[in-house]
Amino acid sequence: MTVQAKVICLYGPTAAGKTALAMALAQRLPADIISVDSALIYRGMDIGSAKPSAEELALAPHRLIDICDPSESYSAAQFAHDARQHIDEIIAAGRTPLLVGGTMLYFKALLEGMSKLPAADATIRAQLQHRLNQHGSVVLHQQLTAVDPVSAARIHPNDPQRITRALEVFLTSGSSLTKLTQQRTGALPYPVIQLAIAPENRAILHQRIELRFRQMVSTGLQAEVETLRARGDLHKDLPAIRSVGYRQMWEYLDGDYGYDEMIDRGIFASRQLAKRQLTWLRKWPGVQWLDSLAADCEQKAWLACQQRGQKFTDLLP
Repeated sequence: MTVQAKVICLYGPTAAGKTALAMALAQRLPADIISVDSALIYRGMDIGSAKPSAEELALAPHRLIDICDPSESYSAAQFAHDARQHIDEIIAAGRTPLLVGGTMLYFKALLEGMSKLPAADATIRAQLQHRLNQHGSVVLHQQLTAVDPVSAARIHPNDPQRITRALEVFLTSGSSLTKLTQQRTGALPYPVIQLAIAPENRAILHQRIELRFRQMVSTGLQAEVETLRARGDLHKDLPAIRSVGYRQMWEYLDGDYGYDEMIDRGIFASRQLAKRQLTWLRKWPGVQWLDSLAADCEQKAWLACQQRGQKFTDLLP
């Protein structure tokens, strides 16, 4: 059976119940799941990323899981390219792509398209890293303010990765990151149905986040991180190890703080991640919200998936 070409996006904060709903929808629709999660891409990082189990993946396979080694970086541009290939393939097979996750930057790159930013320059990057090591991120942030005040206003002074990338873009191209990102190409051409799932009561979401992190720790997160550390080629500044939960466990194993503080920090970082995700979603155009605790949540999601959808770019102001 051929279905109308459209894409379903299922958003939500961490611990909101996205995976369970996606798997339920995949059983009711002719749909294939594509993961939109910057932690699930890494092999050997299963517990701390809340990766679907082998049994769940056998029931509902997820694309773009376990595609990178933890030593590798994976950009939003790479995701948009890879996801678009899978979307085209799924639609060509007469099925519906169901994109599920909470990495909103990945969704943005896919749906809106990407700016043509200059490729990384090893020489300039090394110079910036040297400057960062000598003077710290606050000094580099001041330099960014001078050449790109808009980017500097939204990048925290203690975020060296984003600061150095913004400076690298300026030094490589002669144009600010702000100017270049205003010019996008490659927006997703298909109609999109956008669903967001979360408990209406945020206190319940916080409880679920705490419970899930404690379960991760009790079911082997420490052993998982110890295995990563034993490789010898990984460190806590890699994107993979900066993932929520992994960083806190890594620093605990470094002796930076005690076990109880690691638990508290992991829970706090998870709640902060959820807060950022919800902040993105509150500004996201065209989203239909679902209460993950409502008895009719799955039925409402399924009915919403029957709609025709609308191109994401048509929803932008």
